[in-house]
Amino acid sequence: MRTRNENGRTHVVIIGAGFGGLHAARRLRRADVAVTVVDRGTSHLFQPLLYQCATGLLSQGAISSPIRHLLRRQRNAKVVLGEAKNVDAEARTVAVERPDGSTMTIPYDHLVVAAGMRTAYHGNDDFAEFAPGMKTLDDALAIRRKIIGAFELAESLPEAAQRRPWLTFAVAGGGPTGVELAGQIRELATLALQNEFRSIDPGEARVLLLHGGDRVLPSFSPALSRRAQKTLDELGVETHLGVHVTGVTADQVETTGKAEPHEVVHYESKTALWTTGVEAVPFAAALAHALGVEQDRGGRVPVEADLSVQGHPNVWVVGDMSSRDELPGVAEVAMQGGRHVGAVIAHLAGGGTDRAPFRYHDLGSAAYIARRHAVVQAGKLQLSGYTGWLAWGVIHIAFLAGMRNRMGTVMNWSATLLTDSRRERAITYGDPETARQPYG
Repeated sequence: MRTRNENGRTHVVIIGAGFGGLHAARRLRRADVAVTVVDRGTSHLFQPLLYQCATGLLSQGAISSPIRHLLRRQRNAKVVLGEAKNVDAEARTVAVERPDGSTMTIPYDHLVVAAGMRTAYHGNDDFAEFAPGMKTLDDALAIRRKIIGAFELAESLPEAAQRRPWLTFAVAGGGPTGVELAGQIRELATLALQNEFRSIDPGEARVLLLHGGDRVLPSFSPALSRRAQKTLDELGVETHLGVHVTGVTADQVETTGKAEPHEVVHYESKTALWTTGVEAVPFAAALAHALGVEQDRGGRVPVEADLSVQGHPNVWVVGDMSSRDELPGVAEVAMQGGRHVGAVIAHLAGGGTDRAPFRYHDLGSAAYIARRHAVVQAGKLQLSGYTGWLAWGVIHIAFLAGMRNRMGTVMNWSATLLTDSRRERAITYGDPETARQPYG
C-alpha cells in the first residue's frame, strides 16, 4: 500500500461529516492512521430534528455541533472546509473546492464517501423555488421564515379572503418528515401562537398533508399508521391520500389523483413544503464516473458486502449514498456503516487482510406526531401515544452529538411543555445584503 501522509501513516480521507462520516472518523481514533474529514459546512447536523428547528421549537445550535469541536480530542484527525468535486482513482486524489472558489488536491490511501443525499423533486426542479425541502439548516431556516412570515402577513391583511392563502400550509409527502412537519405547524398555530395575534386566530390555520400512498407513514406497520392518522385528525391536519403534487407556484398547489378519473384539485396556499424523497448529491455522479460504476435509479453508488466499491477496494461509500441490499436511508444505517468501515480500515492499516461484511442491525424507526404522541417500531415492538413519545425522546437525545446539545434540547422541550411557548422564531434573510434591501 502506498502511504501518502507526510508522517508515514496511512491516510484516510472522509468526505462528509454527517452520521456516516463522523462515526467512521471516531472509529479510527486509536488506529495508526491520519484522518482528514472534508465537509462543505462547519457543523455536524442532526437531521431528524430539522423540522423542530423549522417550527421554532429548537434553535439551529441545538441540532448542530461544530465538527472541529466533536473531533478536538482525536489527535490523528484534521478537518478541511470544502466541497469534494472530483476523484482521480488512479492517482488516488480528491479535488476539493474551498469556499472562496479555489481548489486543493488531497491524496488518500483510503477514501470514505459519506456525502449524503439532497431533496428530490422527481423531474420538477422548478418546484424548489416555492417548496423548499428539509435536508439542511438553510432549508430549516427558510421554512421557518415562510411559516412565521405567513402568520405575520395574514395579521396585516383586512379581509378573510386575503388571509386564507397565507394561513394555508401544504406539506407534500406523508413519510416521517412530512407527518412531523405537518403536526408541528398545527401545534405552533394552536398552542404557541394562540394569544399573540389580534386580527387573526392562528388556530384557523389550515394544514394540508398531501401523500401519494394509501396511508401515512408507509414504512411503519398499518396499526401504527392508523394511530398516527388518528392523532393527525385530532390535531386538525387535513390528510389527502392517493394524490400527487403536480404543480407548485407562489400562490397555489395543484394535486392530481392517482386513480381514475385523475381528479385535479387546486389549493390556494402561499406556503408549500416538500418532503417527498431524496436523490444523490452531484458528487455521487462524479465519483461513479471516476470509478467506472453505474449509479442506481436514485443516483446511489453500488457497493460490495464490505461497503467498498467494486474494483476499488480502497474506496468506500456509506450512508444514504450507498446502494446495497435495499438498506433504508436512515441515520442508523449511516452510523453503523461508518463504524464498520472505520473498523475495517483500522484492521487493514494494522496489517490485517480479511474484510468483514457489513451487517445492519435494525434498531427500529420512530416518528413524532404531536406532544405526548409518537410512534416507535422496533421488530415486533410497537409503541404509540404517550409511551411512544417517551421512547422517541430517549432515542433522539441518545443520538444527539455532544452533551451540551442533549442538555439544551431537554431543557428546551421541558420549557415548551410547561409554557406552550416557542422562543426560536427569529427569521433571517440569508445574508446582510439581502436583509438591507427593501421588501420585494
